[in-house]
Amino acid sequence: MRVAMYYANKDVRLEEMPVPEIGPDELLMKIEASGICGSDVMEWYRKDKVPLVLGHEVAGTIEEVGDGVTKFEPGDRVSATHHVPCNTCHYCLIGHHTACDTLQRGTRFHPGGFAEYVRVPAINVDRGVFPLPDSVSFEEATFVEPLACALRGQMQANIKPGQSVFVIGCGISGILHINLAKALGAGRIIAADTIPYRMEMAKRFGADHVLDAEKDNIPERIRELNDGLLADQVIICRGKFIPQGMSASEMGGTVLFFAGAKEGQTIPQTVNEIFWRTEITLTSAYAGSPSDCINALKLIRDERVNVKDMITHRFPLAEAGKGFMMVSRPWEQDSIKVIVEPQK
Repeated sequence: MRVAMYYANKDVRLEEMPVPEIGPDELLMKIEASGICGSDVMEWYRKDKVPLVLGHEVAGTIEEVGDGVTKFEPGDRVSATHHVPCNTCHYCLIGHHTACDTLQRGTRFHPGGFAEYVRVPAINVDRGVFPLPDSVSFEEATFVEPLACALRGQMQANIKPGQSVFVIGCGISGILHINLAKALGAGRIIAADTIPYRMEMAKRFGADHVLDAEKDNIPERIRELNDGLLADQVIICRGKFIPQGMSASEMGGTVLFFAGAKEGQTIPQTVNEIFWRTEITLTSAYAGSPSDCINALKLIRDERVNVKDMITHRFPLAEAGKGFMMVSRPWEQDSIKVIVEPQK
């Protein structure tokens, strides 16, 4: 089978690998669509692991089922998540399933979603494969995992209906957060970025106001737009914008660190500047649990979150490298979500 082998953002090669063999309780999944995630282009995170086949936002059909599989059969349309929790460790039992070591280090597809086929391990089959309603396309289903991540982040931040929300960084994660916050009843939504196309898309998907993250005085402008107050909820969706995001939180507010940052990046303020008399909460979120994926799929099915119109580019597997360059250098071309179609 063909795979897109990742060596670097500028070096993604079409190569051949054997179709994975599956064992008992496993699935062979034919990948119809696979989304490129912002984490896929974090070279510093990948440099010690290459070459490898990336891709974890996947949807397709069941090609083959292993002995013992009863929930699925060949031909079923499904989405799948590459990381699943054990459900029995300390973290799972206290509700932090995405801190589970099994989820973070013990589960993944083989070889990865930028391939014609993947082997889905038994633990993923048990709790990480989701049947698709007929109304949800394969492309839309690639958003189950990223939307689940956004949903978990907003639950972690405890966003309440009517609260003001400031989203900084309007790539696909920021756009998902904006559209999701609107769907869940947030009050005034303010967004910021530096790329004009992304700023336009933020407005299109629900932001009431959009700021320039570098040119505007962020705290001053938010107060002008938000009845003299800073934001109740701040969601940082790009690491380079951490200083601006940290300056945007109202007293008693919450700052959600959603995006990964550059290796070694630190928070710029002192402890007293952040916490002294502010009652500000700093929190983070990583990945999504199976229940988050189920709820994300419902939001997509019910068209509460408009993922279909977030897709800006589609590439066949042989041109996956173009997609990686587009995602890694968003200021060069107008793009939000890039989909790879491995069967083309």
